[in-house]
Amino acid sequence: MDARLNYFASPNSSKALKHLMSAGKVLKESPLPAATQELVALRVSQINGCAVCIDMHTKEAAAAGETPVRLNLVAAWREATVFTEAERVALELAEQGTRVADAAGGVSDEVWARAAEHYDEEQLTALVILVSFMNTANRLNIITQQPAGDYQVGQSH
Repeated sequence: MDARLNYFASPNSSKALKHLMSAGKVLKESPLPAATQELVALRVSQINGCAVCIDMHTKEAAAAGETPVRLNLVAAWREATVFTEAERVALELAEQGTRVADAAGGVSDEVWARAAEHYDEEQLTALVILVSFMNTANRLNIITQQPAGDYQVGQSH
């Protein structure tokens, strides 16, 4: 499978994507726990069906020490006992923030209040930006049918 577009072939799109990707690097340095970031990125990508992002975030999380059990259970996190309460609310916020058309109102006040019990304002900001960033990245990849499977850990850094 070949991608429909090579975003880096055009000077304008290449410049725009480099700025977008640098924002992603800043998020990595945020105080939001790295494990939470990878779990959220993976869950958003699963919801959107972005194979290239699922490939990337599964491999990055595994390389960072995430267990196969937790990675395999992200899609069914509600029934899984392997996530902390903080991770669970981050995953729920990510789902509601991703399924805005389905959620008919986005992130509920209840989920926001629970998230605020586990994350400070800087972490919440990073979480919201991460969910938005992943939705953007997913759409860029899905629209152009970017192929998955060949991602190498560290490739996007």
